[in-house]
Amino acid sequence: MASTPKRLSGPAQLSTAATTIYTVPAATKTVVRYIHVQNPSGSPVNFTMSIGTDAAGTRIYDAYSIPGAAPGVTGSVLDLWCYHVLEAAEVLQAFCGTSSTLVITVDGDEKTLG
Repeated sequence: MASTPKRLSGPAQLSTAATTIYTVPAATKTVVRYIHVQNPSGSPVNFTMSIGTDAAGTRIYDAYSIPGAAPGVTGSVLDLWCYHVLEAAEVLQAFCGTSSTLVITVDGDEKTLG
């Protein structure tokens, strides 16, 4: 079967606690292809993301500092082109160092198995 490109999560503000932002549906394989994180504040904010329940061994980004916006600029962004394969029931979790600051959007492809 063909895969379906789609927005997997967001845009959504991240909190300071690890939160599930995407769960792979049953009988599905997902490829995360693009992660966009915006920091609209004037200060740097740490970004953490994991495949699976958040722990040091599951993090793909661990306290990665996203710079604050420069004066006169509306925001600073982190654009990540990637290829992370997730199996059915796996989750993406993310959080930031300052509550309700970073905004995340995740895109990828879902393929229904069977």
